[in-house]
Amino acid sequence: MLPQVFGLISDLFEAHEMGKAFAVFSPVMGLSAMLGPIVSGGLIGLDLFGTGWRMIFLVNVPVGLAALAAGAFFLPAVPPRAAGTRLDLPGAALAGVAMFLLVFPLVQGHELGWPGWLLGMLGASAAVLAGFGWYQVRRKRAGRTPLIEPGIFANRGYASGIGFSLAFISSMGGIVVVFNVLLQAGLGYTPWHSAITTAPWAAGAFIGSAAGGMTMGRLGRRVLHAGLVVEAAGLLALAGVLRAAGTGVSTADLLGPMIVGGIGMGMVFVPLFDIAMAGIRPHEMGSASGVLQTVNSLSMSTGVAGLGVIFFSLLGGGHAAGYLSAAQWTVLATVGLLGSAFAVAFWLPRRARETAETGAVSQPEPVAASR
Repeated sequence: MLPQVFGLISDLFEAHEMGKAFAVFSPVMGLSAMLGPIVSGGLIGLDLFGTGWRMIFLVNVPVGLAALAAGAFFLPAVPPRAAGTRLDLPGAALAGVAMFLLVFPLVQGHELGWPGWLLGMLGASAAVLAGFGWYQVRRKRAGRTPLIEPGIFANRGYASGIGFSLAFISSMGGIVVVFNVLLQAGLGYTPWHSAITTAPWAAGAFIGSAAGGMTMGRLGRRVLHAGLVVEAAGLLALAGVLRAAGTGVSTADLLGPMIVGGIGMGMVFVPLFDIAMAGIRPHEMGSASGVLQTVNSLSMSTGVAGLGVIFFSLLGGGHAAGYLSAAQWTVLATVGLLGSAFAVAFWLPRRARETAETGAVSQPEPVAASR
């Protein structure tokens, strides 16, 4: 659904208005991503109607119905930009199969012990993705509308943005899950206590998103570097607190490092989209934003899988000290992912897509200028 939101924004707003639209939407999206695990912990702790953990899925029913009603009431009907445009159903099917073959092994691999057939699914996903790319190029050359505009991948800044997202979002998804496992399974926190303990992440992310949005126009991609440094500092402080406090670590001990880490995360999350898509042309916005959102969703799964493998492989015994040690090393691995994102950020466009004050859309930079 998220890619459709970006497509709607590109259809409902003029080019010179998109800066304001994304300035509102991006902080909400970043805050929602951080609030999800916290709200889930609260719902499990409340045990509404005796549903326990099931409520984290059941709550999507009223939320989805409310979204449908709001969309029908507030969103205008937007006709296709070009007459005769038809949905690329074969492309959508290929993309869906490829994503399933890739995400299912990443999510279930550790629990199932990585049997051979899961590894085969990963290999098949690469083959299906290659077939999808070939089909999209062929469809474009035939004069039909592809699901994804192939030309977006020729934009070096945008391609670098995809690589940046893989590293950054993987770190975000993995560390949130690892800390919830540490707090509940390792330290015996209730789901509600765990939700309260991790709430500073969301609070910090809200502050950081405001800071990133306000400084993005002046700092450009440097705000990403600054945010990564702040987040890494928060994570390193978090590892230090875990090491110093040991099994007696409390919610108050984690408060400061989590706020700092959340601020850095928010500083990156909001400007990322405008900077990565700085050189994307208006007619490519739907494809570019859809691919970027798909990569972000995929990165959450890869982060959970990759950092989860590190965490559980270091766990050893099921005692609290083992959980703390594994968490410390996993935090350091997360900082390594942030370091990778820091390096990739040098290949991103220097400036974000122009805001409403200029009324222009940034053009791709020469390769030499983007370093």
